[in-house]
Order: sequence, then structure tokens, then C-alpha cells
Amino acid sequence: MSWRYVLALLRIALGWIFLWAFLDKLFGLGFTTESGKSWLDGTSPATGFLKFGTQGPLTDLYQGMAGNAFVDWLYMLGLALIGLALMIGIGMKIASWTGSLLMLFIWLAILPPEHNPVIDEHIIYILVLLLLPAAKAGQVLGLGKWWSNTRLVQKYSILE
Repeated sequence: MSWRYVLALLRIALGWIFLWAFLDKLFGLGFTTESGKSWLDGTSPATGFLKFGTQGPLTDLYQGMAGNAFVDWLYMLGLALIGLALMIGIGMKIASWTGSLLMLFIWLAILPPEHNPVIDEHIIYILVLLLLPAAKAGQVLGLGKWWSNTRLVQKYSILE
């Protein structure tokens, strides 16, 4: 199997991680979000983590954001759009940078990480997210090649 296919599968798998987090929080599918405690049920999708999952020097900052509707919308739209972009293979540059920023914010919220003083899965996700558009991973098993040839993307390459 070519390394391009491996990267495409990595892109799709990472996209599914983001999209699944969105779906679970939206519908309360019983994985990390209990049934009856979904966003559609009126529960804030970010409050649990912000209130009870944060630690370290930025705890007060993150806990102060708990229950903020703007934070909830930004978080959920980020999960959905990053996940979709990665799975489809379009908008890889924006998905890469916004996904990396989201992972950095989560990493900062749990300093120091539980199992290692510096590196955890969020840093690995950032590195993978930054690799994918550089390797044009959206062009294999995705719509990235077609998307890159559209007039819009030709004019605004950040959309690639």
C-alpha cells in the first residue's frame, strides 16, 4: 500500500474522531455523552470538560467559559466542520489549522498531561493535522484533487 493511501486513511480516521465527538455530543449516543444529556436535550456540550476536566495553571480561565453558549456553538461547529473537511478531503488547510488550534486549547486545559509531562495524544493530533495538507492527503480517497482545481480555490489557496 502506498504511503499516500496510508495518509488518506489516517485523514479519514482522524476526521471520524472529530465527527464522532460532534455526533455523540449532539445526540447523546451513550459513549462520552450519556443519553438524555445531549446538546439537543439542552445540555452544554463543553461544560462537563471545562468544569471538571481541566487542571493546571489555566483552570480558572477554562472553568470561566463553562456554560457559555458562544463557546458551545464554536466547539460543536468546529468538531463538525473539521471532521467533515477531513473525511471528504476538502478545506484541508483550514481544517488542519483550526483542528490544531482546538487540540492546543484542549492540551492547555489539562496541563500537565496525565501520562507524560509534555506529550499526549493532543500534540500527536496536531502533528498529524499539520502533515495532512502538506502531503495533499485529501487528494487520495477524497475530493481534494477536484476541489483544488475549482476557480474558488485557485483564487484563494487557503481553501485548499
